[in-house]
Amino acid sequence: ANREKDRRHVEAHHRGDAAVEDEGDLWAQLAVQGPKARALVAGLTDADVLALKRFRVMRAEVAGAPCLVARTGYTGEDGFELFCDAPAAPDLWQALVAAGARPCGLGARDTLRLEAGLALYGNDIDDDHTPFEAGLDWIVKLDKPDFVGKAALLAQKERGIERRLVGFELTGRGVPRRGMEVHAPDGAVLGRVTSGTFSPTLKKSIGMAYVPIAYSAPGTKLAVDIRGRAAPAVVVPLPFYKRT
Repeated sequence: ANREKDRRHVEAHHRGDAAVEDEGDLWAQLAVQGPKARALVAGLTDADVLALKRFRVMRAEVAGAPCLVARTGYTGEDGFELFCDAPAAPDLWQALVAAGARPCGLGARDTLRLEAGLALYGNDIDDDHTPFEAGLDWIVKLDKPDFVGKAALLAQKERGIERRLVGFELTGRGVPRRGMEVHAPDGAVLGRVTSGTFSPTLKKSIGMAYVPIAYSAPGTKLAVDIRGRAAPAVVVPLPFYKRT
């Protein structure tokens, strides 16, 4: 969804002898995620993918397809993301399914990443919110040389943030959805739901929203306007689910 925006950004900021070329149509990506993902992928390659550390990448053949194998994913579980030539993707898909993988789509991925408290660009993180407000301080290294946005982040760190992305769960019936208003107990509008769903794993309705700092502590009572009904909710720590 952000391909064109990303391309424009890289073209505007690349330096030196670097050349920019969009190869998006040449590649396919399959995400193999879950408690059995490590063994499944390891069984389809001679490479030592199990030695690959989190957020690292290597080249390997998986089911005969040359791949970039990344120890990454967006489901809250362990696994790999496999990047291969687009024409090789159907055969690689079939090999993964034959080895025991169960296909699922982005709707399932969305509930999994929300359960794991992983922010989604365009929903929970965007051009209107900073990493500090989103609880992503750990990815910001202010001791690096100058980078896009550094001055603004230094200024915000100095003065402190006024709002924060929090997790919440409903204490009654209903399912929160993106864009629904989040209220204080007195009815004042605090913000809007950025992501929300019914969690199949936790068997409860969960969501995330930006709220003023005064309402961000776990245990704080909120309400979500679900089609004109104030559904009671409470702020809870993120992530909602953490793998053992």
